[in-house]
Amino acid sequence: MILAIETSCDETCAAVCTPDGEVLSSVVASQVTDHAAFGGVVPEIASRRHLELLSPTVITALREAGIDEDQLTNVAVTGGPGLIGALLVGVSFAKGYAYARGLPLIAVDHLHGHVASLQLAENPPSGAHLVLLASGGHTLLIDVADDGSLTTIARSMDDAAGEAFDKGARLLGLGYPGGPALGGLAGTADPRTRAFTTPLHGRDDLAFSFSGLKTALALSVQSLAADDQFGRSELAASYQEAIVTHLVERAELGLARTGRTTLGVVGGVAANARLRDRLGELWADVVLAPLSACGDNAAMIAMASRRLSPLTPNELTSLDAHARSPLG
Repeated sequence: MILAIETSCDETCAAVCTPDGEVLSSVVASQVTDHAAFGGVVPEIASRRHLELLSPTVITALREAGIDEDQLTNVAVTGGPGLIGALLVGVSFAKGYAYARGLPLIAVDHLHGHVASLQLAENPPSGAHLVLLASGGHTLLIDVADDGSLTTIARSMDDAAGEAFDKGARLLGLGYPGGPALGGLAGTADPRTRAFTTPLHGRDDLAFSFSGLKTALALSVQSLAADDQFGRSELAASYQEAIVTHLVERAELGLARTGRTTLGVVGGVAANARLRDRLGELWADVVLAPLSACGDNAAMIAMASRRLSPLTPNELTSLDAHARSPLG
């Protein structure tokens, strides 16, 4: 049995998974209410809340899985990327937990975890495929080879798609988290009324960019009357549509460039309803991470750990958190 721990940002997560990939429990202790007043994640607050929540979250995950500690065979933990303070809480806990019980420890890259979240889908991809990873911190196209090796073929030149959603929500006076709030404001408004130019439209280089789009929205909000609620809805719809169109266009280009016929879509932005709808335009087979596995969770860390080797005793004691990933 694998106990997995994830604390890369503001969600305190623990999960229990069998060696063959059956998820017995997946617990997420959210910190949304702790950060909502600040309009985004405050690293110091996140770290302190992880300290308070991690042990009870692990206990809950074991109880929901219906197993005892002595049935565990491995511990897996996110080593990075993410907020260093938050990561250190999870890494330190996992090191102590594994060492005290004589269990092997497996360090997992958070981005590998998101890719592995596709294995939680009803019909997970098999063989080589392309993955669109769109989250608050990363926007990547990752090529997955037949042997499971990962190669990043496109990344954002500036901001991430999730960050663009959050910043857009703040510009429109919405709360945190911004993605769901912005999607709700967009509602059924016509995205063509105040259409934004799609970033990098017509360019054949594999890359993403969102900074110019955020600037365009900021200028549009400045020219909007304070009481023009319908105008705000139209701006939200147009802004969301530009982000989604950009993601779909880049994914389509990546598929053509690699020759892959299956696209996996993972990360927090993969939960966006408009994106899920627009992905139906692609000629490829599209596999979406389950909604419950789009955001940060420990089940995906457990799934990713199954393909990795445990750390040696020396590696365990020297394991440290890292802010960046080789993939990102």
